[in-house]
Amino acid sequence: MNKNFKSFIAKAIVFAGVFAATSMQLNAQDKAPKNWFNLDAGQDKVQGVSTEKSYKELLKGKPSQTVVVAIIDSGVDIAHDDLKEKAWVNKGEIPNNGIDDDKNGYIDDVNGWNFIGGKDGKNVVHDTFEATRIYKAFKSKFDGKKEADISPADKKDFEIYQKAKKSYEEKLQDYKSYKEGWTENYMVVKSVNRLMKAYLDTDTLTIEMLNEVKSKDEKINYAKQVAIKVIEGGLSEAMILENLEEINNTLEYGLSLDYDPRNIVGDNYDNKTEKGYGNGDVKGPDAKHGTHVAGIVAAKRGNGLGIDGVAENVQIMSIRAVPDGDERDKDIANAIRYAVDNGAKIINMSFGKSFSPDKAIVDAAIRYAEQKGVLLVHAAGNDHKNVDTEENYPRKEEADKRTGALTWLEIGALSWKSGEDAVATFSNYGKKSVDIFSPGVDIYSTTPNQKYEDLDGTSMAAPVVSGVAALLLSYFPHLTAAQLRDILVKSSVKMPKAKVKKPGAEEGDSLVEFGELSATGGVVNAFEAVKMAGSIKVKMPKK
Repeated sequence: MNKNFKSFIAKAIVFAGVFAATSMQLNAQDKAPKNWFNLDAGQDKVQGVSTEKSYKELLKGKPSQTVVVAIIDSGVDIAHDDLKEKAWVNKGEIPNNGIDDDKNGYIDDVNGWNFIGGKDGKNVVHDTFEATRIYKAFKSKFDGKKEADISPADKKDFEIYQKAKKSYEEKLQDYKSYKEGWTENYMVVKSVNRLMKAYLDTDTLTIEMLNEVKSKDEKINYAKQVAIKVIEGGLSEAMILENLEEINNTLEYGLSLDYDPRNIVGDNYDNKTEKGYGNGDVKGPDAKHGTHVAGIVAAKRGNGLGIDGVAENVQIMSIRAVPDGDERDKDIANAIRYAVDNGAKIINMSFGKSFSPDKAIVDAAIRYAEQKGVLLVHAAGNDHKNVDTEENYPRKEEADKRTGALTWLEIGALSWKSGEDAVATFSNYGKKSVDIFSPGVDIYSTTPNQKYEDLDGTSMAAPVVSGVAALLLSYFPHLTAAQLRDILVKSSVKMPKAKVKKPGAEEGDSLVEFGELSATGGVVNAFEAVKMAGSIKVKMPKK
């Protein structure tokens, strides 16, 4: 599933009944300033991370070194004008010669690797949810049985099966409801737009034009009010169609018990230690999500195009491992190891899921990255749930001496607004599990084929942090991954007592303290992080 679709549902659910009654009042949402995530709270009055202030006041004229950031995602359009100069190039590999020139196990991995592609150049686009895969795997064995029927040896598998079945059935019902509701909404929006465009003899509707309409025709007045609410709510026919496509894809692929695209990859999926499968196509067929993430980190600064990324002296290593559906543990473990072995110092992971049947191999890869001094930045997820108590993978482990925690950062999403609306309504949270918050609403960034788009999600919040980490490491290359993490956490702007709406809260719910949503009650800040990094002295080796 598109990783931004959950945040769309969380935001758009308020519009589900907008067409049911003309008396419904819908407040217009102000638009975030473009590139707001790089702005400063004091100077610009938005909750950015003070990137521009850092470059102007603290880093101007200072030397920096190139830092490689791996983007494990859906793929990156490295031909985008704002990214093409930032693509990592494997200098040990001769392009398209069909030989593993650098002997790293991957043939023609010039800009990264694609773990969900085949040797024939074909690519996985859609995949099932992990809950679907688990439910399917155990269905014939456990369906219709009760706990009393299960042998002691099978109890653990039965428990996982029950959880997966529950998740699967709930998702199936939800998406059937989404499809029905948004199909109806689309037909209403389409009909209203046609009517009002014909009435006003125009190809484009604006609120100003609609407010001028004065009619005694009840049908026209109804259409006018609905059209205004649609524009105020940021809805459009194209947007609804795009998300209806996501809903249909989820029903057709993500929740299908018959669909399995793994034959495209051609690996022995049961061999969890297998490497070298895949291909060198780092863009793939659906690179929107990964390209957006990459732009936040690395879009070329000062070129007058689109946006400025957070980090200036950075290269992006694209590792494709996240399909439209749930990523697979084997691919993620291999992706992390590939990034580490090929020189990435920071790994951005804007993905997640509720089940991880091969969690052990991912945990081992996380430990490997930590041992090699690589910082891992992970998006907390968009289900507005408490990940202290609910499953969300991959994750740092509290029970296993906090596996990966020394170089692991879990990121929640922040709105550009202040006050009680500071936290993204969709963001996951957790007093133990989430480290810091970062901008993740209305983030404008690169998308494939020279385009740009606003997207929401902790998927966008994580690369802001990855960008700040890369900025620090480029100017302070002596910092270890553990020091990077420590600086980002300790220098975050603390506001633990600020009263905010809890993600997922309903109208009338009490506000909560921001400090209850993460371990720090902090928001990442480049300016404060640069100041702190500058105070850390280089440890000279003993003679």
